[in-house]
Amino acid sequence: MQTVIVPVDFSETSLNAARYAIRLLTGHYGVNMILYTLTDKAGLDEALQKLEQLKTALRDSGIVKTEVLAETGTDLITELEKLARHREADLVIMGITGRTAVGQSLIGSNTLKMVAQKVCPVLIVPADAQYRDVKNVLLTSDFKDVVASTPSAPIRKVLKAFQPVLHIMNADNQHYVALTEEYQQEKAKLQDMFKEFDPRFYFLGFNDVDEAIHQFSSDKNVDMIIIVHKEQSIFSKLFVKSHTKKLIYQSSTPVLALHE
Repeated sequence: MQTVIVPVDFSETSLNAARYAIRLLTGHYGVNMILYTLTDKAGLDEALQKLEQLKTALRDSGIVKTEVLAETGTDLITELEKLARHREADLVIMGITGRTAVGQSLIGSNTLKMVAQKVCPVLIVPADAQYRDVKNVLLTSDFKDVVASTPSAPIRKVLKAFQPVLHIMNADNQHYVALTEEYQQEKAKLQDMFKEFDPRFYFLGFNDVDEAIHQFSSDKNVDMIIIVHKEQSIFSKLFVKSHTKKLIYQSSTPVLALHE
């Protein structure tokens, strides 16, 4: 990774994401972290000052090449998308909160909107997430046409950066004694795709996907969950169905959202 953008609105949600980001990125040579905020023209100087203060405060948590950027505008997602494309960002790290819509910060309420832009991967940091070394990563998959639907390049970039144990999981209420031939074939493709990381596979008989992910993450001490957003898959519900958003809103584990 070379360029990582961390939007902040100075809410505790966004500040926690910034603290998480600097600890995550410390020790990774060549990374440039951009602390970014959006304001109006009258507040530009104050915003830059607050960003510089945040930059200084973050030095107590880690050492990462950091720049600050404040821009004027009214639509965070529009401006953030432009910045991510212009700077060819490898990752955007944003906070999210489980509060009601009224109580959500600007950043928290826009995080899922940024995921939908498909500009670059978005690491979603829950409000109560505390940094832990990334030792266990969970990749969820529906095991359908995995070669075409799995964005292997950004996933491999993360795996190479942190060298975690890779757990690949599927939850389906049809899993009984043995896997179908189709699942076996797709498993073999994923095994080959990530063979240098020696992936471990799990097929769980659950009706509720996000419940399965929560339980598995707890059992395996997962430090990061990777979800590939597919328009027609059950995993897309994690972003478009309100009752399954609890995976993100209520989880204390950061979620890396990618697009096929």
